[in-house]
Amino acid sequence: MKKKWTTFPPKANQPLADNPSGSKRVVVTKELPGNAWKKILSQAACQVEVCTSLDALAANELRSAIGTHCDGVIGQLNEVWNNDLLSALNAAGGKVYCNYAVGFNNVDVAAATSLRIAIGNTPEVLTETTAEMGVALTFAAARRIAEADTFVRAGKFTGWQPSLFLGELLAGKTLGVVGAGRIGSAYAQMMVEGHKMNLIYFNTKPNVALEKYFVSYGKFLSSQGQTAVRCTMASTIEELLSAADVVALFPALNEKTHHLINRKRLSLMKENAILVNLSRGPVIDEAALVNHCTRHPNFRVGLDVYENEPAMEKGLRELPNIVLAPHLGSATLWTRENMAVLAARNLAAVLNGYPAWNGSGIMKFLGEHPPKAAPSIINARDLGMTFSHQ
Repeated sequence: MKKKWTTFPPKANQPLADNPSGSKRVVVTKELPGNAWKKILSQAACQVEVCTSLDALAANELRSAIGTHCDGVIGQLNEVWNNDLLSALNAAGGKVYCNYAVGFNNVDVAAATSLRIAIGNTPEVLTETTAEMGVALTFAAARRIAEADTFVRAGKFTGWQPSLFLGELLAGKTLGVVGAGRIGSAYAQMMVEGHKMNLIYFNTKPNVALEKYFVSYGKFLSSQGQTAVRCTMASTIEELLSAADVVALFPALNEKTHHLINRKRLSLMKENAILVNLSRGPVIDEAALVNHCTRHPNFRVGLDVYENEPAMEKGLRELPNIVLAPHLGSATLWTRENMAVLAARNLAAVLNGYPAWNGSGIMKFLGEHPPKAAPSIINARDLGMTFSHQ
């Protein structure tokens, strides 16, 4: 089916044009929430073409959209921006691509750098939102919310029963976090503070700030007559999987984390453990997960991402002990609108020749008077871009 596109500001022969000149051509591969991002690009002299179809664009459609002249693109995490596609963007005069996401495993950053294309992303604004979704999935799995909802809607609820949908109590249990970056740390804080869980985490390097935070929090609990929580870094992922009652996955997807959770590692987890994935689908071997959940009905899972998204492994949908969400990690209006703002700021800044930002935080880019810099360019240093912190 042919995809539908719209253009703004309207072209010169149309009424109400905010910027009829539109000297820079920008392609946005999905309609984004809010209007602030449109204003940013219009003020940067951009004529913007937006795909309004819900279906993902194939490589040939993206290449066609780029055409012979394209200064920049805002794309999606379910598009593969490889060397071929980035070369097409480069040939069309493109200087910048921004992923409408914090992750960028779908982008060949090395190829982009060799082509002198800046790669942007949208961090920080989705940290708490995604962490909250992790908490929601954790408790939906632990308390069997999806099963219970289906049960009630089917008219099967006839009254309170002592053994109806018994779940897991998480207070005081052990929380395992794989990938203690921004989102993983925020999730850990929500779970530990809210439910006095002990934390064990596995990361590429120690998260000293997180450990210090929980030392201080433990002292606070002790001062209130409560048991202090513990925070330890696991030396191996196997150590974490064996110890944790809840395992939440937040690692970046790369060659080392592909199928990080496989048949052997699933077998190390507790019989009634809870596994939650807010990272990327291929972090879990989905076929192994289906097999494990089939054989261990008290093992519960919350998934927001899938190995071959949107397709799912055969049998996954039918398992009652798996809660399924359609990739909603960052899906709050505030977050998605401000992801769009950051993406637009990245594009506008690069096209205007501004430096990359290396100041503290990027929330100031959400206001009306942001720094004259690109908020988040992944390969800025490799491109030799100058930096600004004010």
